[in-house]
Amino acid sequence: MGWLVNRATIGRAGAPDGRAGRAGRGGSARLLVLALTTAIGLLIGGIGATGATAASVCAGRPAKTLRFGTGELRVYKTRSYACALAVAAKPGARRRMSVQIQPRGGRPVADRGSFTRQAGPVTVHALNRCVRVSGTISGRTGSTGWILC
Repeated sequence: MGWLVNRATIGRAGAPDGRAGRAGRGGSARLLVLALTTAIGLLIGGIGATGATAASVCAGRPAKTLRFGTGELRVYKTRSYACALAVAAKPGARRRMSVQIQPRGGRPVADRGSFTRQAGPVTVHALNRCVRVSGTISGRTGSTGWILC
């Protein structure tokens, strides 16, 4: 969503409605600030982002999604890292959630607590290594075996 400014709608003093406003750069400075604010909003995905198009909190491509009773476990992979998060099916009240990812031969990394929407993200170095992921939301658990091998 961007702003289109037609030359015919800008008055001599730079006012967008054709009125003689402040002389100088006042009108064009406001347009510049508006354009920059819109561009920054589009970059961070805050304007017009929906569930399907919103940027993920994990870097990389989606590698695996495992649905279970109260939510889903999402795993993302870059060339050298794996990232996981547990996302509630119905965000709302705070409830116990956790997500854990473990590279083969390494220590597990976890995020546990009371959250409204998701647990994680948790990231591990997984260059040429399999990972094992598990997530819990309100007592229901989903887990994978060794994946991304």
